[in-house]
Amino acid sequence: MDYFHVNLDFKPEKGDLLISEPYLPDPNFERTVILICEHDENGTFGFVLNKLTDYSFDEVMELAENFDEKVFLGGPVQQDTLHFIHRSPELFEQKKEIIDGIYWGGEFDKLLSLINTKQINKKDFKFFLGYSGWAEGQLDEELKAKSWIVYKKTTAAKVLDMSPESLWRQALSEMGGKFKMFANYPIDPNLN
Repeated sequence: MDYFHVNLDFKPEKGDLLISEPYLPDPNFERTVILICEHDENGTFGFVLNKLTDYSFDEVMELAENFDEKVFLGGPVQQDTLHFIHRSPELFEQKKEIIDGIYWGGEFDKLLSLINTKQINKKDFKFFLGYSGWAEGQLDEELKAKSWIVYKKTTAAKVLDMSPESLWRQALSEMGGKFKMFANYPIDPNLN
């Protein structure tokens, strides 16, 4: 089984995807998919994979030259910070593996140098303003309230290659059953 809704004996882990339930009332997380980068006794940390900002990388980083890659809104916490995930571990010494083939972070000076000398493949990176975070036990409470669906065994292709516009629906559809039905729920049930 690659997913579960709520199983209190089985906790989410680093590398899982959190998919918001169709009518989650928090506008920060409406129809979002979050990659969990850390989940331990101190809490949970991750990035929203499907919420684009109106900014490009070179607009938020003045030191980047002609790099118009879009920046995602990683979450509501510290939106004045810039983060990145990638599948280019050979380029950085200081990175953390999230899942097989996906890494978080690296030396920022080196990233800027690689960008300015056109040595990176844009398809191998995602950039985020801010992040999503939960204090110890907070995510567990939200899971009990059925605010999130946990998708296990994600892949690098799902994280970096899927269209952000269709990621929420496609991930739910792939899960089948009632989740496939969730994918087709209207944004506003009053419009039915």
